[in-house]
This record gives sequence, structure tokens and C-alpha cells, in this order.
Amino acid sequence: MTTLTLLGTDGATRAVALNPPPAFAKPRTPLQTRVAYAAAHVVPKAHADNTPGQPAEIDWDATLAFRHHVWSWGLGVADAMDTAQRNMGLDAAATRELISRSAAEAASAGGRLVVGVNTDHVDDAAISLEQVVDAYVEQLHHAEDAGAGAVLMASRHLARAAQNADDYRRVYREVLSKAGAPVVLHWLGTAFDPALEGYFGSTDTDAASATLLQIIEANRDRVLGVKMSLLDADAEIAVRRRLPESARMFTGDDFHYVGLIEGDAEGHSDALLGAFAALAPNASAAIQALDANDLDAYRAILGPTEELSRQVFAAPTYYYKTGVAFLSWLNGHQAAFQMVGGLHAARSLPHLSRIVELANRSGALERPELAAARWHELLTINGVDVSAKTDGAAARSAHADAGEARTADATPSEAVPA
Repeated sequence: MTTLTLLGTDGATRAVALNPPPAFAKPRTPLQTRVAYAAAHVVPKAHADNTPGQPAEIDWDATLAFRHHVWSWGLGVADAMDTAQRNMGLDAAATRELISRSAAEAASAGGRLVVGVNTDHVDDAAISLEQVVDAYVEQLHHAEDAGAGAVLMASRHLARAAQNADDYRRVYREVLSKAGAPVVLHWLGTAFDPALEGYFGSTDTDAASATLLQIIEANRDRVLGVKMSLLDADAEIAVRRRLPESARMFTGDDFHYVGLIEGDAEGHSDALLGAFAALAPNASAAIQALDANDLDAYRAILGPTEELSRQVFAAPTYYYKTGVAFLSWLNGHQAAFQMVGGLHAARSLPHLSRIVELANRSGALERPELAAARWHELLTINGVDVSAKTDGAAARSAHADAGEARTADATPSEAVPA
């Protein structure tokens, strides 16, 4: 196959050249200059009732194999977080099982793992601050007992219950006092979850940042760092420059990560990104370039992926998970383009087409022949006439290769030490 058919918003199709896969190599030693986690998604059973409101039925083999794929490229996995569809299809029981299974898998593979800790197992919409603390601690202890590091996620319950910045300082102080090891805090912006408006006690970013920094300063020995997901590079840099030396900034900015990870004379951000779930080989190769002090190569590898990430995370941003799962399917990491809660239907075909175009352009199609065959099949079953497509033998060969690759990824030979 030499061409790729794309679909415009007007229904017109056009063909572009299908690029060869990038020649990235997996690292032989742990990545050095940056700490990078990919926030991973979950793969449901294709035959399950993957419709809105139904409990998640996870394909554990495919879900855990994807984590091995991430680890094999030298990245850590951030699990049971927003990318895994928490509060958008992944129910509490499935979340607990995901944490337990991923932690066991990380231990067996020597892979880095942190997991999300929240209050979302509580069904009541409104609870007291004391109940918020108890809910956080319950999930925190489950994560720690499983052997995982913790990311203290922004809580909708806390956003509803807190009346001011003092309430945030109090809740975080009490929860952090119960932590067995330093945790990563998380500030998730309203683009990802509108229910979190006014988090840390203010809708003013500077005021909220001041409260966050006070929490970190008052709990230095309990806070490893903070993940900021505001899609505001200037706000992240401002907080980063004021962090105590004991705390890392983990960028969650899927729009500006190239410059934030590169950093400046005053520091850099590490990474905890949903985008890196779709870009593990690119992210690994870019950080390997930084390790080799080759800034030009870093920019050349990672720079082109930012436009792709902006498309995946386009408004409404909270549907970005659809793009992550779509790319996972295109790249052969799951057998079907299915998501829990029916979220695979959250993006239009032209939106997905643009993802295909930018992934092809930026080197994010790990196996282009397979990706093109799957994309063309998706277009065809939706009534789009595909003029640039593989013959049957090529398509069958691409699908056969996908099965072999999933098996190989399940037992990587190169994983990141914990």
C-alpha cells in the first residue's frame, strides 16, 4: 500500500502518501534526563455491552499487554487515571481491579507505575470534608497495599464540599499524613472536567496556584511532585519555578509538552501525559535524544507530534480518550475499536481522519500498512468509498502481523527498572 484515504468534513475523500514507520529503537538502559509516564487507557472486551451506563468489562490480556508495550519503551505507566475513563465509563470495581492487576504486572516486569487515587467510589454526589478524607485514604491504602505509587487526583467531591482554600489545605494535610510514601498531586483543569471549576479554592489561576504551592511546602516530605493539566504553559512554568527542590513538575499539558519537557535555563517539566499513551515510541526516542544531549533530534522527533496531540485533545477535550483508543487500535494493540461506555462513538469520522493524517505525518503509526488497512475498513463499513486501499491479501497479512505483535509485546525483554 502506498496511499492513505482521508475524509473531509464535507464528505470528500483524498489520498496522501503512506509514510514508512520511523526507525526508533527501544532503550537499552533506563531513560536518564526526564521521568516520563504515559497515562494508559483500558481495552474492553469487544463482545461486551460497551454502551453508556453499563459496567466495564475489561479485556485484561490486551489492557495489560499495552502496559508492557509502554514499559518496553522505557516509559512508566500512570494507570487508573483520567485516560482510563475514570468517571466516564470505568466503574469503581473495575478501577480497583485495574490497580491490583497493573501493580502485579509492574512488579513482574520491573516497570514504573503510579495509579490514580480519588474519592469516586462514593456514590453520593455531596459528602462532608471528613468523608472526602476517608474516601481518599481508602483508595490510597488500596493503591499502596497493591504496591503502586499514588497520584492524588482532583476530587469532584472535594470541589463541591470545599468552601475556600483553607478547606483544600486541611483535606490535603489530613490525607497526606496517612500516605506511606510521597505522592504526586494532580490539578486537572476544566477542559478535562468542568466539575472541577474553582479547584484549590479559586477560579483565579494565580490564587489557586498559591494554595497548591502552600500545600506542597507544608507537606514537603509527603509530596513527590505535581501533575498540572491546565493546558496553560505559562501557569505551569510559573508554578514550576516556585516548587521546592524536593518536588517535580509533571506536565499534563497535551498541547505544549515539547517546550515544557525541553525546559529552559531555570528548569524543565517531567511528563505524565495521556498523549504519551499514543506516542510511546516517539516519546522514548525523544528522551533518548535528550539523554544524548541532542536537542535538535529531540525537537525533530517530538515536535511534529504536538499537532497530532492537539487534534486528539481538541474540544470537547474530555473526549480525547477516543483518540487514544483509536490510535491503539490502528497500531495493533487491540483487536477492535471499542471503548467502555460506548465512548468510541464520541468523535466523528472526519475528526478521526485528521488523527490518521497527523499520525502518518508525525511518525506515530507504528505499522502503517496495518493502520491504513484498519482505517480503510472503518471508512468502508460507514459507507465511504475508499479508492486507495490494500488488496485482500495485504489486509489479511497486516491483521496477522497485528496478532503476532500483541503476543510479542506481552512479554517485553526491555522494561524500566522500578
